[in-house]
Amino acid sequence: MKIERLGQDKIRIFLTFDDLLERGIQKDDMWREIPKVHELFSEMMDQAYSELGFDANGPLAVEVIAMPAQGMVVIVTRGKMNVSSDAGRADEDDADEDMYEMEVTLESSDTIMYMFKDFEDVISAAKQLSASELTEEGRLYAYNGRWILAFDTASAEPAGQNAMIAILAEFGDATSVTYAVLEEYGKIVMPTDAVRGLCHHFKS
Repeated sequence: MKIERLGQDKIRIFLTFDDLLERGIQKDDMWREIPKVHELFSEMMDQAYSELGFDANGPLAVEVIAMPAQGMVVIVTRGKMNVSSDAGRADEDDADEDMYEMEVTLESSDTIMYMFKDFEDVISAAKQLSASELTEEGRLYAYNGRWILAFDTASAEPAGQNAMIAILAEFGDATSVTYAVLEEYGKIVMPTDAVRGLCHHFKS
């Protein structure tokens, strides 16, 4: 589980599928495991406080983005705390469900994104994807001194997605960076057909 601060009142939490499984939560029926999800959220807020000093008291807007390859991204935004009444904090032993006032938004992404430290790894991944006849598409971004390959898999079969992920994972790492962040802070290097372009320009 990785936590980073996006602003004074906003943090981003990245959970891999292994993080979820370790806590007994299956990715396909996550929102049916309400007690476990609540326990997980409490753990996330405790870690956010210990690592970043992010105090989750008060109303929270929680955006959950499920990603097919990466896992799950949770963006938590803290609102203004209502201090008109202190009665709600009278009993410190109250159940956890009384601690957070949340508005949760659920989204899913059909995008696979992998980050690479070295450009040679990007080329190797592209050549392997092409040789395996999995895709010639994709977008290539430069972001914070790293390279990111992004693929829209909305129409892809699950077996094809898994095969792509297996190859990408050989050369890179799943990333919690979203399209919105890339569009604002990243640089588009190849807007379309990145795999085909990489294989064409960097023939061995």
